[in-house]
Amino acid sequence: MARSATPAAELRARLGHPVIDSDGHLLELIPVLRGYFFDVARELGGSAAAIELARSEGLTFDERVLRPWSGRSEAERRERWASRPPFWSLPVEPAIDRATGYLPRLLHERLDDMGLDFAVLYPSRTLPIVSIPNAELRQLACRAVNRYHAELYAEFADRLAPVAVIPMHTPEEAIAELEAAKALGLRSALLNGVVHRPLADGSTRPDSFGIDSPHDYDPVWARCVELGLAPAFHASGQGWGSRRSISSYVYNHIGSFGASGEAVCKSLFLGGVTRRFPGLCFAALEGGVAWACSLSADLVSHWEKRNAGAMRRLDPAALDVDAVMGFMAKYGDARIREQLPAIRDFLQAGEPAPPRLDEWAAVGVERAEELADLFVPRFYFGCEADDPSVAWAFDARLNPFGARLRPLFSSDIGHWDVPDMLGVLPEAHELVDDGHITPDDFRELTFENAVRFYASLNPDFFRGTRVEREAAELLATTPA
Repeated sequence: MARSATPAAELRARLGHPVIDSDGHLLELIPVLRGYFFDVARELGGSAAAIELARSEGLTFDERVLRPWSGRSEAERRERWASRPPFWSLPVEPAIDRATGYLPRLLHERLDDMGLDFAVLYPSRTLPIVSIPNAELRQLACRAVNRYHAELYAEFADRLAPVAVIPMHTPEEAIAELEAAKALGLRSALLNGVVHRPLADGSTRPDSFGIDSPHDYDPVWARCVELGLAPAFHASGQGWGSRRSISSYVYNHIGSFGASGEAVCKSLFLGGVTRRFPGLCFAALEGGVAWACSLSADLVSHWEKRNAGAMRRLDPAALDVDAVMGFMAKYGDARIREQLPAIRDFLQAGEPAPPRLDEWAAVGVERAEELADLFVPRFYFGCEADDPSVAWAFDARLNPFGARLRPLFSSDIGHWDVPDMLGVLPEAHELVDDGHITPDDFRELTFENAVRFYASLNPDFFRGTRVEREAAELLATTPA
């Protein structure tokens, strides 16, 4: 007896276009992955110290994040203000959803029931490995994870594409793993979005590889272009700034991916990366697109008021001190009038000229409209099914210069915020059902933007896949 079509499958049949999941999550079978690590360590000549450190850590990855919090008393957490990490973050019911995250054959079999034609898959438990402090262990772990995923999913490449995890502590480290990932046949790269650099006082500061970085990351961007690996970021801002509750994961989680996405996009843009590398696109995942709409508007507003020419209006040396003092004498109260000489000295002191007046030099634009040209088509933003900010991204009435930003449909299957894998696509379509976006917008969200991003550096990204024909037709009419 044939099984009945799911609501998601019925919706997909009505759409008339493929659906590409740009950010699903696979779940790692740590006992199996551990074997890959020790194989890689032996093959690459890993040091005894690194191997022993891996054994002591257990290579459970999530535990190395949880242990510093769970192993402390309440008093110690308060003394150190230890940020509450995630817990209970994987699906439990229905059991098939948990199993689907682990088993590519099962996921491949269920894609039609989910209404998905193709899925790009990102790690879960192994996301933190790009931040392992020990450089050798970090590199061995990334190589092992990439090999594990490449081999496990190779048979299902027609509909499933795991990404490569790329450490970013140095450009050399990143390039080495990009090249290894390409050799493994992986088609996309997940770069560590932020490296926390140590400071002299024992604290750290975030480095997002554009402005103020101690390294020149242009060779990394150049190698991404040469290898045809479109770079994405999936870092979390938990533990940054105000997201440091010692008791509430929810408090720390809300907005965390948007914060990290904004940090790297803003850094790359102001650092002139999109100017120097035409055609190179970046994706910031799981943070939605509301922050990006705000960032694009803020960039235009700040450029209009603080570009090199506009800054001349703010030169303290141009202040008419005599005119200001006239107003002080006429409108000031007794206490102000008593201090007129000191006030004059205060105003005349001004401010010293900064070493770099033009903060937009690397961006290299002469008109505000050029900012949109360098931002809008170069950044993509992962939006989950329950994200209403997609409507803002498509609203040309609100965005500067009538821009339409580029959100990506992201299922987030495999994680706690997807209670039912079969309900993701219908939930996303509620934006159409409720009149917030059009069917054409939904096509962009679930199909066109994914093709444009993943094929931006590799036009053959979708060759041999379920969506090969439709992707080729789209690229023929509207190149990435």
